[in-house]
Amino acid sequence: MKACIFDLDGVLVDTAKYHFIAWRRLANELGVDFDEHDNEQLKGLSRDASLDVILKKGNLSANGPQRQEWMDKKNAWYLELVHQMREDETLPNAKELLHQLKKAGIRIGLGSASKNAPLILERVGIAHLFDAVIDGTRTSKSKPDPEVFLLGASELGLKPEECIVFEDALSGIQAAKSGGFFAIGIGSPEVLKQADAVFPDLSELTVERLISLSKR
Repeated sequence: MKACIFDLDGVLVDTAKYHFIAWRRLANELGVDFDEHDNEQLKGLSRDASLDVILKKGNLSANGPQRQEWMDKKNAWYLELVHQMREDETLPNAKELLHQLKKAGIRIGLGSASKNAPLILERVGIAHLFDAVIDGTRTSKSKPDPEVFLLGASELGLKPEECIVFEDALSGIQAAKSGGFFAIGIGSPEVLKQADAVFPDLSELTVERLISLSKR
């Protein structure tokens, strides 16, 4: 293990609640009912793909400019919430693990569909810990395509088999595995059964345990 590449939402921070509030606000404005169950379908998807889910549910369609207007509106509402984030909004053990990895000389990357990832990292005070940040502005394909993680490994100067990927979404685990990475799921073993190992969150993880897992 020479590097760890983390997804953002649901692994290091929980901005899913802010995405949900903003997407629900847009859906309701379009006359579409949108609840927590619907929101689960958006996990790991790009902004464009997420809008498709909502439009499909409402039997709606839109041309390019209209789609962009709706996505921009959703993003503006989301950013209002993100700008209020505090440094204590990282998930359990996230900051501690990142600092441990840094101290051990293990490189750290981010692989996220979020186009707001750099802002979020800054708001919660962990941006300086990352050696590579691949976000939605730098990718053309959504997970389960492995592009985001392959770009991350490349920017870190490493091969996929030298990196561990941390993901909370099934599409993210599929992306990691298809790209040749060791994948750790954060969440439910039933949902993330394709992962090499699954933990409820980062609380139980240390550098030593990660090294041990990667040697399996």
